[in-house]
Amino acid sequence: MAIGTLYIVSTPIGNMADITYRAVEVLGSVDLIAAEDTRRTRKLLSHYGIQADVTSCFEQNEEAKARGFVKKLKGGASIALVSDAGTPAISDPGYVLVKMVLDAGVHVVSVPGVSALVSVLSVSALPLTSFTFRSFVPTAKGKRRDYLLEMKGREETYVMYEAARRLRVTLTELGELLPGCGVVVGREMTKIHEEVIRGSVEEVLKAIEGRELKGEVTLVVRTESVTRELSDLKGEIESLLRGGVRLKEAVKALAREFDISRSELYKEALKVQEELRSE
Repeated sequence: MAIGTLYIVSTPIGNMADITYRAVEVLGSVDLIAAEDTRRTRKLLSHYGIQADVTSCFEQNEEAKARGFVKKLKGGASIALVSDAGTPAISDPGYVLVKMVLDAGVHVVSVPGVSALVSVLSVSALPLTSFTFRSFVPTAKGKRRDYLLEMKGREETYVMYEAARRLRVTLTELGELLPGCGVVVGREMTKIHEEVIRGSVEEVLKAIEGRELKGEVTLVVRTESVTRELSDLKGEIESLLRGGVRLKEAVKALAREFDISRSELYKEALKVQEELRSE
């Protein structure tokens, strides 16, 4: 008996028309559809007149469900995995299932489509030769601060997801920690009230002032290199190390004082330490 196939199917993020012919074809032909939310998926299937067996597969039950799916696939069944919106496994359930299926020697096929992060990036008007996707902004203040500071020190475009209700707080902290960075906020992408706001942190904050934002937004941040700033701290690092301060403690103190990424500062500190050892 031939082994089945697991299809990773992208679904619309708002506009029902944003689904490929191939995705509709696959969803209509597989033996089983594994959905993050069966209710939302059934609405999509109903819209396209697709009748199919649907079962749940979300973060909390993914590993347990995956074991059963592997058995079905090895028995010749075909299964499609879908998330609530966009592409499975990208800040959504899917990674565990895909890995277990591949480890079992079963074929996995991507059926690509729309993605919120790519949709916003494409209209951001920011350099995209390279970009870094950072998933969801942490909710805890300390973790969020470290998360934002990790973007300091490189000339790069970053894209992340944030809850609309926390956007003002995140933007305010972003302005304090990464002054001068460029920002793009995309919300309601592909829907009737789609909106993309571009500008400095201050300009974007002004644009959303007094407004009640709901749902999830895609936040794009463009940072500039602070290599010069790091090199300016060489003397500070050397002074602390000569004074007997341990490397990690010196990095921790300077990172806090100058709001610089610890990882970038640590690299600079290692260089200074090597120079001192070679004297």
